[in-house]
Amino acid sequence: MRVQVKPDLLRWAHGRSGIEWGTLIKRFPQLESWEREEIYPTFKQLEAFAGATHTPIGYFFLPVPPVERVPIPDYRTVGDLVTQPSPDLLETIYTCQQRQNWYRDFMLSSGEEPLAFVGSLQITTGIERAAAAIRNALNFSIEERRQCPTWDEALRRFIAQADSIGVLVMVNSIVGNNTHRKLDPDEFRGFALVDDLAPLVFINSADTKAAQMFTLAHELAHVWLGRSALSDSAPISRPSNEVERWCNRVAAELLVPLETFRQEYRPSPELRVELDRLARRFKVSTLVILRRIYDAGGMTYDALRGAYQEELDWLRAIARRNGKGTFYPTHALRVGHRFARALVTSTLEGRTLYRDAFRMLGVSKLSTFQQIGRNLRVA
Repeated sequence: MRVQVKPDLLRWAHGRSGIEWGTLIKRFPQLESWEREEIYPTFKQLEAFAGATHTPIGYFFLPVPPVERVPIPDYRTVGDLVTQPSPDLLETIYTCQQRQNWYRDFMLSSGEEPLAFVGSLQITTGIERAAAAIRNALNFSIEERRQCPTWDEALRRFIAQADSIGVLVMVNSIVGNNTHRKLDPDEFRGFALVDDLAPLVFINSADTKAAQMFTLAHELAHVWLGRSALSDSAPISRPSNEVERWCNRVAAELLVPLETFRQEYRPSPELRVELDRLARRFKVSTLVILRRIYDAGGMTYDALRGAYQEELDWLRAIARRNGKGTFYPTHALRVGHRFARALVTSTLEGRTLYRDAFRMLGVSKLSTFQQIGRNLRVA
């Protein structure tokens, strides 16, 4: 059985996938003939093409290519310029929405009350007051962070604290568990899906760990503000959008209170020494310290951009040398500890089908599911 597919849809699927033409034509030698309508693909061939280009197969039966939009407010835009979302980004958001919907139902069935902090702040709330409210709720003060040996450990504590008060924190660098589909930090660094029972924050860990701390703080500001968003949340960014500017300022103040920073900062020609000293002092990354030096008037924005890029390149080189973590701890971080614990518990109690649990966890074997449960101490 052959399927009459319009050439525009084939070309659109190829373009959105980002796959090089030569790579695609090797796998589908008849692709050019399909596009010229000299021959149509079989349904099996079309299924394979849909899988290769990460395209829902139903799209190939539309009269014209669809216009895909991010299903949440997209604050990565500048003026009237809208960035076309990649299949990787869209699939990541859709997966997180499915998990969030499941968790919300789980919370409702358990009789849980809405979380008071979600949407508790407004855009008119002062930056210091907003940061203090989030910091106190998370128990993430400078004094608490001083107990961590490194800022890397402080990041893990930051994630754990957000998880403990009810935020679903998911940290991943790939689409699901597919190591061949790496997320692009230049496309997005994170997003927040606001819900009063199941607030969710996603952090793109293809970005450096140093940048992830600021992204988490930024997305948590969105949760407290009650506004879902896909964000450009780099410490160096200067958003044109009012909401993004507010969240960036709150994130910086949450991590490093400016008044305290001014007292600690010692202007010096040896920037490297001061960066490392202040990163140890505040237990945050050097990227955040650079942002605060700029905020305190210690450098111009042009100087900040240059120093930030140099620091980012150095941190990325370190990350490449350190390699990857083991599967089970990494997997729990990808789907979020709070979500994984709830899902495994619900499945073991017979409230959720194993089939659905496997799909949402991105696993295919019972033994893998059981090991995840043991690691989370719920099985």
